[in-house]
Amino acid sequence: MRLKATRLHFVYLGWLLFVIPVSGAGGLGSAVNRPDGQVRGSDLGSSVGLVPQSLTFPSQQIWTTSAAQKVTVTNEGATILNFVSIVASGDYSETNNCGSSLQPGASCLLHVKFGPSASGARTGSVTLSDSDATVLQTVTLTGTGFVPTSNLAVSPGVASITFGLIEQFKASINGVKTSNVTWGVDGIVGGNSTVGTISASGLYTPPATAGPHTVSATTTKPAQTASARLVVTNYTGTFSWHNDAGLTGQNLNETVLTTGNVNSNQFGKLFSLPVDGQAYAQTLYVQGLKIPGQGTHNVIYVATENDSVYAFDGDGRSQTALWHVSFISPPGVTTVSSTAVNCTNIGSQVGITSTPVIDPVRGVLYVLAVTAESENGNQSVQYVQRLHALDIATGAEELGGPVVITASVPGTGEGSVGGVITFDPLHEEQRSALALVNGVVYLNWASYCDNDPYHGWTLGYDGGSLAQVSVFNTSPNGTRVGTWESGSSTAADADGNLFLTTGNGTFDASTGGLDYGETYLKLSTASGLNVADYFTPYDQAADTQADLDAGSGGPLLMPDQPAPYPHLMVGAGKEGTIYLINRDDMGGYNPNNNNQIVQSLTA
Repeated sequence: MRLKATRLHFVYLGWLLFVIPVSGAGGLGSAVNRPDGQVRGSDLGSSVGLVPQSLTFPSQQIWTTSAAQKVTVTNEGATILNFVSIVASGDYSETNNCGSSLQPGASCLLHVKFGPSASGARTGSVTLSDSDATVLQTVTLTGTGFVPTSNLAVSPGVASITFGLIEQFKASINGVKTSNVTWGVDGIVGGNSTVGTISASGLYTPPATAGPHTVSATTTKPAQTASARLVVTNYTGTFSWHNDAGLTGQNLNETVLTTGNVNSNQFGKLFSLPVDGQAYAQTLYVQGLKIPGQGTHNVIYVATENDSVYAFDGDGRSQTALWHVSFISPPGVTTVSSTAVNCTNIGSQVGITSTPVIDPVRGVLYVLAVTAESENGNQSVQYVQRLHALDIATGAEELGGPVVITASVPGTGEGSVGGVITFDPLHEEQRSALALVNGVVYLNWASYCDNDPYHGWTLGYDGGSLAQVSVFNTSPNGTRVGTWESGSSTAADADGNLFLTTGNGTFDASTGGLDYGETYLKLSTASGLNVADYFTPYDQAADTQADLDAGSGGPLLMPDQPAPYPHLMVGAGKEGTIYLINRDDMGGYNPNNNNQIVQSLTA
């Protein structure tokens, strides 16, 4: 099916792709400025009136919050106005009494406050998305932040803290540390259980709930007050590549970063930590973890091509690792050389390339390591891939691990022997990030520099026992068809279906075959791994010939959308085409065009 009388506009912001349906040929509406300072619904093609359409705030001391200014929202139409969202940006916040809808002729109020995070001009907006999806109503916001003239200062000036940890604040006058101050939180001397407490020496202990707070230090001679911004966050951690099963990367509980404080002046490098090799894997994070003998820490995990895993304090309190595990410490065990795999895309050594995944309930980090091994000076080298399960607090092996990766499937494809395709630990590269779905760890393989023979593999291991529970091969009767996805992961929906993309290689699925080159795959996990649906671009043969992998990037499962396509998937590959696919009916293969999917945009 194709969209009728509707265009989809794609807007790419960082990692997230927004798809905006636009009806008719007129495109987005535009506001008309009226003498009375209102934005009229009739000017916008909707039914909303805003009074005023802009707000200017007086100069405000940084890290303090202004009094609220009001904007009146009126439904000037004859039908109910439904609000999708009302969002403030920059150093501004808003509250409202609008609810989810507004009756014809009714009005509601937006209360907007200004809290500058830096000095100078600070701009922002309040944006209303309502029943008319073609128009976003906007109130422009301006204000100026200033730093008070004072010799008293508090450090750190900005801090973020998680439950169970403490933060030490210090006061200084003309750069000299002083203890002759009275500490407070949100205007309360010493704080309390609601806002957090602070001792006479400036040691802050957070409350049991997340939120922003202001820590202040006050002197009486002379009478001065300096403050710092502090946020208590309940973000538990980043346990997998791009943060969630849909691979969106979004954090819906963000309490610290805003469009006002993420900029070149305030956002940047805080510290660096030494490791022993290149890191292709994404760093993972667990907050408030008790490390035996070392207290409680917010921990970051780094895996390197030198077959190492590090656990560091994520707040930079020490450059010494909380723990470090190396998988090449036994004699005769090394990383795999680029010469052995005949590929220098990664570098001179190959060890851990993919992003691990963390099970926060079991307290285990799963990681795939590749090694080259010989015994007693034996010149014969074996190449081994192992799935490890490490205790996130100590680095110790758990669950009886590690387990050696082995697999085989029936097939007559390249490299088969006696009608069987066997996993090759030398030629198979595990680049795609690990995924944990319903208690099963899934891993994907491709190759190093397209050195044959190789196939695409997806293997599943029980997260509690490390027993292999499922095996899937993308080209059992053909060749290649690897799943590498530039380090992306297998995506999963609420029903436990897996979504992955493949690269160049044999495609014959449309004629009853089992080979899925240049394809977006949906795998059912109900009983092992089986193809539930797929989409293959019409020009897959040409893309394979030119090595233009459709699967050079991983899939992104969009949050649920309005009808008619609530479950959408977005992907793009080397050929430069963006595919928008209905996950409930992916369309299979059409040799003439891609009209069977929702939309494709060719670069």
